[in-house]
Amino acid sequence: MQASRARLFKEYKEVQREKSADPDITLVCDDSNIFKWNALIKGPSETPYEEGVFQLAFSVPEQYPLQPPQVRFLTKIFHPNVHFKTGEICLDILKNAWSPAWTLQSVCRAIIALMAHPEPDSPLNCDSGNLLRSGDVRGFQSMARMYTRLAAMPKKG
Repeated sequence: MQASRARLFKEYKEVQREKSADPDITLVCDDSNIFKWNALIKGPSETPYEEGVFQLAFSVPEQYPLQPPQVRFLTKIFHPNVHFKTGEICLDILKNAWSPAWTLQSVCRAIIALMAHPEPDSPLNCDSGNLLRSGDVRGFQSMARMYTRLAAMPKKG
């Protein structure tokens, strides 16, 4: 557990030092628990998630970095690799392709990449996956844009 705390403190210091280095990601550690983090990520441009800001919750295991963090969307998102109700994310680096070289920041970057390039063949959201698999890209983008506007965009007025 000491090694994981040391690693997380190192990542915390890097995040503080490089806040402006990656304007698409804001990582924040819980004040009372180094194993709990939140992130705000900006939806990638030229996707239905563009202009949206999505909140992620990280639960980091005591075996970190030997084991991956558990990450889920707190913001509702219509995406084939994200469970609509729980926010669970289907991403290989969070499961069997994890490497201790990954950081919480790089996990956020990978999630942004997944948002831009969905994998409809391993869906957690079957409705979303079915739209893409059947070739209805327009239908998928329309639904994804609608949920982005409803859940991930600041309310005006």
